[in-house]
Amino acid sequence: MTNDERRGDPRPAKTAPLATKVLTQSQVRSLLDMERVVPAVEEAFVAHGRGETQMPVKVYLDLRRYAGDFRAMPAYFDGSAGVKWVNSHPLNPERHGLPAVLGMLILSDPATARQLAVMDATYLTAARTGAAAAVAARRLANPGPRSIGFVGCGVQARTMLAALRVVYDGFEVVAADRSEQAARGFAEEAGGRAGSVEQAAGCDIVCTATPSRIPVVLRDMVRPGTHINAMGADAPGKQELEAAILLDARVVVDDFEQAGHSGEVNVPLEQGVLEPDGIHATLGAICAGLKEGRTQRDQITVFDSTGLAVQDVAIARVAYELAVERGVGFDVDFQS
Repeated sequence: MTNDERRGDPRPAKTAPLATKVLTQSQVRSLLDMERVVPAVEEAFVAHGRGETQMPVKVYLDLRRYAGDFRAMPAYFDGSAGVKWVNSHPLNPERHGLPAVLGMLILSDPATARQLAVMDATYLTAARTGAAAAVAARRLANPGPRSIGFVGCGVQARTMLAALRVVYDGFEVVAADRSEQAARGFAEEAGGRAGSVEQAAGCDIVCTATPSRIPVVLRDMVRPGTHINAMGADAPGKQELEAAILLDARVVVDDFEQAGHSGEVNVPLEQGVLEPDGIHATLGAICAGLKEGRTQRDQITVFDSTGLAVQDVAIARVAYELAVERGVGFDVDFQS
């Protein structure tokens, strides 16, 4: 009788290697198309709205000396668990020739604690954030937008556009950025036109993705009936929208605690301009049918996105399952 048998351990004394799938950024990109990512993120919103997830508030490691920070984001969702280690270093491109956001994610089997996958989370982060904007627009915007404006024309604008094209077609893209070259480049890629912030903010749907700490979209730029995806504020002190917009809008957040700490609402709440009861609901509650979304055509709606770890786990699982099915990536036995 083996020691394992004496302990009642059902596992044989000798086991096959515990392989962990390792996926690079290009491999993750090849596996995650928006037709799969958008429904996976929407499913995560529904589960979060119903209270069926575990997601501690993200932990920040603030490194002002290096003009950046790290965030640790653990979550459990529908039989999968994971943690993402990601940063925000806005000056990386000009200082070091590196992306502003870099990340890794560990996906685990909660039943055995086995590490199923270790994957690049840089594109994964951008993809799930873009998908969140599409889910929010579908739930909060007026149907059939004729124009979508982008304020900030970096990587995040591109994934938002790709996700929004899963939900809508036939809309004009208006691109605005403090860099005219960036705006023109994005507009050319999107088949749209470059314009001013005022022109982008005057569209039916407005997507902001900047690291600004000073409002760039002002109240008088925004028309009745507009839906705004405020995606850029992700740390204390960041703010893209004039507070007067929030006061006149139906404000929806992805998570109350995270948004209050580091989302678009964090500065107005801290200053006492916006009261906590001025926030209508979470997007998850709306997706789950527990709260109403838009109720009037002329209503302004704002989605304040800080990024949910359950979204990361949801699409990491999609990437892992497809990688196993297609034989993508390589296997490592970290226990050897």
